[in-house]
Amino acid sequence: MAVQNGKDLLIKIDLNGSGNFQTVAGLRATRVSFNAESVDVTSLESAGGWRELLAGAGVKSASISGSGVFRDAASDERARQLFFDGEMPDFQVVIPDFGTIEGPFQVTAIEYGGTHDGEATYELGLASAGRLSFTVL
Repeated sequence: MAVQNGKDLLIKIDLNGSGNFQTVAGLRATRVSFNAESVDVTSLESAGGWRELLAGAGVKSASISGSGVFRDAASDERARQLFFDGEMPDFQVVIPDFGTIEGPFQVTAIEYGGTHDGEATYELGLASAGRLSFTVL
């Protein structure tokens, strides 16, 4: 895979539940993390005393974070409303030359900031809230 532009990693939100995805406006930095818990099944009979893990077990999760400039666009407004309403719609994460991750996420954090001589900024945190799908680009 060739070197990719960071700005091409996109977080998109379903604006109205109809599959109408729009890039979250004003993002400057994004980060995606995937995790899988392991289930340890090591016993006294484990070969050579090495740890053994149970295949296919454990909880999988994904988290997304982003920061950027607050624009009060439709996607910013939707993210803010999702936080207050506790809804968990589908999001898409487009990873260039890799694929698209899609599924339900909960908005777990929104932070707003700014200085007297700068722009208003925000940070957004998302946690997976169900099964995610992956589509190769």
